Amino acid sequence: MAFIELRNVEHGYEKGGARVTILDGVSLDVEQGDLLVLFGPSGSGKTTLLNLLATLDRPEKGTIRVAGQDLGALSGRQRAAWRARTIGYVFQHSHLVPVLTAYENVELPLFLFGLNARERHARVALALEAVGLVDRAIHLPRQLSGGQEQRVAIARAIVHDPPLLVADEPTGNLDHESASATLELLRRLNQERGTTIVMVTHDRRAAAIGSRCLVLDKGELLAHAAEEVLP
Repeated sequence: MAFIELRNVEHGYEKGGARVTILDGVSLDVEQGDLLVLFGPSGSGKTTLLNLLATLDRPEKGTIRVAGQDLGALSGRQRAAWRARTIGYVFQHSHLVPVLTAYENVELPLFLFGLNARERHARVALALEAVGLVDRAIHLPRQLSGGQEQRVAIARAIVHDPPLLVADEPTGNLDHESASATLELLRRLNQERGTTIVMVTHDRRAAAIGSRCLVLDKGELLAHAAEEVLP
């Protein structure tokens, strides 16, 4: 059994009396420890697929299993609890709380787990060390570069040691140097920690770091190897 299994997943919405299909019968297996890149243009369904994996939405048809858990069988409260334990989400925008320091932003998710201050400190220190920002712990987001903000966001996503990290265009708002550093960090987290990562992007440089690259276009998977889509 694969770590992630999607079977005939369909999703869409109604607009002006017409049906708009976002995902059209997507089936996919992701093994534990993979770094899977979903490559495709805007509007191809990439973010929708991530949100379904993260239980932020439910598919209209089909099944999704992660680590053996049928996500469709979870109630709303169960989904929230499962997501808190299992998923780290890295967005295109860092979404840091502007009045909190880097340390405090990374610490935020840990309050969901009932950890004491010493346990929270140990986890935050490890996460900031992993992203190379121990020396920026007391800085506010406005005192950080765009690349540093994204690294804080990644630290926040991994501080509870989730088995699955999903990343939605994590380099979309970064300059070339910061984007390269962010991609190297994700690659290192995958290789050194064994974190399973599913990343979506329309950037060919970002797609190149994946152990696998699948093309998603108009809601359908079109290719199954990076060399088939990358020059």
